[in-house]
Amino acid sequence: MTTHQDIGREDGPETATTTFEDLGLGPEILKALAESGYTHPTPIQAQAIPVVLMGRDVLGCAQTGTGKTASFTLPMIEILAAGRAKARMPRSLILAPTRELAAQVAENFDKYGKYHPLKKALIIGGESMSDQVALLDRGVDVLIATPGRLLDMFERGRILLNDVKVLVIDEADRMLDMGFIPDVEKIVGLLPKIRQTLFFSATMGPEIRRLADAFLMNPKEVKVSTGASAATTVVQAMAVVEEIDKRETLRHLIRIEEVKNAFIFCNRKRDVDVLFRSLKKHGFDVVQLHGDMAQSARGETLEKFKKGEARLMVCSDVAARGIDISAVSHVFNFDVPIHAEDYVHRIGRTGRAGMEGHAFTIASPDDGRFVGAIESLIGTTIPRIEVEGVPALDLDMTARKGRGGRTGGSKDSKRPARSKDEGRKDEGAKPRRERKPRREETPAAEIEAEAEVAPAESIESPREERAERPERVERSRGRGRDRDEPRRDEPRRGGRNRDEGRRDERGGRRRGRIDELGIGEMLHPDGVIGFGDHMPDFIAAAVPLPVKSAKSAGDSDADMDADADMDSESED
Repeated sequence: MTTHQDIGREDGPETATTTFEDLGLGPEILKALAESGYTHPTPIQAQAIPVVLMGRDVLGCAQTGTGKTASFTLPMIEILAAGRAKARMPRSLILAPTRELAAQVAENFDKYGKYHPLKKALIIGGESMSDQVALLDRGVDVLIATPGRLLDMFERGRILLNDVKVLVIDEADRMLDMGFIPDVEKIVGLLPKIRQTLFFSATMGPEIRRLADAFLMNPKEVKVSTGASAATTVVQAMAVVEEIDKRETLRHLIRIEEVKNAFIFCNRKRDVDVLFRSLKKHGFDVVQLHGDMAQSARGETLEKFKKGEARLMVCSDVAARGIDISAVSHVFNFDVPIHAEDYVHRIGRTGRAGMEGHAFTIASPDDGRFVGAIESLIGTTIPRIEVEGVPALDLDMTARKGRGGRTGGSKDSKRPARSKDEGRKDEGAKPRRERKPRREETPAAEIEAEAEVAPAESIESPREERAERPERVERSRGRGRDRDEPRRDEPRRGGRNRDEGRRDERGGRRRGRIDELGIGEMLHPDGVIGFGDHMPDFIAAAVPLPVKSAKSAGDSDADMDADADMDSESED
């Protein structure tokens, strides 16, 4: 019985002598493989194909460029050879993270399944949806799709997934990096529970392991190499220069190296366009490829590069996987990748099929932490080289550099702290006004003392001045008061009452103070019926007082004048 530890050994004698005939494939597939020039399977193919033909779930982990695509396409063709597809109900589903990888899988089915009457459909963004719907209506055996377009098709009712017998999740770690895992989980929830699931990834981190445990049922684990290791056929080198010297360094390396064709990777899409125009200006035959391009333009670019019409291709990580061009001689990392695993996938574009390749990385001193993570992942130090005419520098392992390329700087480059006196305005500038203490910051004893010693003139004079001023008509803020009715002696909202702390002429008590029973006196005018300290305007209503025929003994002259004014206002 084969155990998990036995699976994945690529140094055994059986892998060197194994042929495709030994794996249990049919004569039609063997004929197609022979015409393609393949006789011996790669280690991942030799281990995975028999397990898939047994109908078992597979968890495959192998570095890029080892033939993972053929390890599931070949047995799937053999399994799907018997059966018939139904309209809008595919029999198998392959999920890929990028359009290029999905197109690469479709090419494998065309190449290896040309002697089988299988129908396939490629459902990716950037293509005509009506044409894709027409393919689904005729029935397909193999559906190759990206998660976003597949969910769009399902929500439109153009596809049914309840007849899928085989599910393949390709490049699962790339799915995780691109944020497609929620879509993948939703798609898996739409599939039948009884199915065969093939899960392939170049790396096997904790999150990928969790997804595999959720999607697979009693899987066979096939691991032919460490999850993230550089191919031994790739010669690596690194030049550390200033950011401003990176383009000159790249041009010099292209000129001195025997570059047949090369990928040039940038971290950001806009940097791809800038570097493309720069190389074009200096006379290089170059094309560009990134995710913001239309699908037709992306396909045209790849075709031109594959045919050799363009020697260089500046691209983002969208081309790091899924582009199978065996004769790529060089890879240039114009930017050090943010994720260490992406470095392995980038340089895996060269040195394929046993051929020797070269990978050059152009780093700046602030890329020290990223380079350290890469070297820790691959388990070796990338050799440093010097470029003629460009000063070589050392990496700063303490610098922090963001995804956008801006650095936070090292400790020595940080802006010095400003002293207390630094940054103040000139001496001729207006000095800052001192802040007045809030009411709650002022001691209660001081407030009461100020109220007690207030002279009578300061209390009476404002009332006399208001009596002499002409009455102003203010706009009402509530629905209960007439628009033209003047507002008199009403306390201001949210602040201290104007008459707070003054002695009441009738009762002798201070308005707004708390009496012996702990009940506060109302602050609204005497002619208003209401309750509470802050009466809403729409409730307050003015009530006219009766006209007094004679002056009473207890009333003062000022009170009589105020009553007369009230009567005249009510009559108006």
